Amino acid sequence: MVQFICYPKCTTCQKAQKWLDENGIKYEIRDIKLDNPKYEELKKWYHESEYELKRFFNTSGLLYKSMELKGRLPAMSEEEQIRLLATDGMLVKRPMVIADGKVLVGFKEKEWQEKLK
Repeated sequence: MVQFICYPKCTTCQKAQKWLDENGIKYEIRDIKLDNPKYEELKKWYHESEYELKRFFNTSGLLYKSMELKGRLPAMSEEEQIRLLATDGMLVKRPMVIADGKVLVGFKEKEWQEKLK
């Protein structure tokens, strides 16, 4: 079963959920605002993924901008960045799909097609 981590009000998350439904992929929904990923989960997913750590940040989000993280992240250690992500689900890029050791961050239909089918 795929874990689908999203913010239900997010239009990109809604598109991703529709894609999962249309492709017959069974999933369990986790609302990132109500159940923010914990430090241990984020660390594991980051190391299982093919992404840079910055990809896990919701760089277009209001919280990211108000905290002025664009300038602060480069000076932070990996651990500090992951701990920061674990403080608030609105800092985390979404949607995320966790499935069989695969971690997808953000909805890119071509990438999801390749990795989930």
